[in-house]
Amino acid sequence: MSGEDEADEDGRESDDPADPLDAAGVDPVVPESAADAADEGFAEDDAVREFLREIAADVRGDSSESKQLSAILYRVSDLYDSEEQTSPEEIYLNVRHIMKIKEQGGIER
Repeated sequence: MSGEDEADEDGRESDDPADPLDAAGVDPVVPESAADAADEGFAEDDAVREFLREIAADVRGDSSESKQLSAILYRVSDLYDSEEQTSPEEIYLNVRHIMKIKEQGGIER
């Protein structure tokens, strides 16, 4: 039997790794605790914010991957902007959700 067709003892295909957050029962919707965390931990820092946004502009290109990376960097720069309400957890969950949609081939309508 090849590794592609083998199933583990639970009957799942072994070539389809389980998502750790799905296995833990974590919902991709950002909980209120993550939104509240936006007020903690990251002080406004114009230099860091501008540096991240410059990198985001530099890596942005025509490919969807470079556009995604640019968007992620820009979103991370929001952590250092007092006018933005975000947290590392919120950014992570948002990016994870986008990557799942991309992996599925788009949003099913």
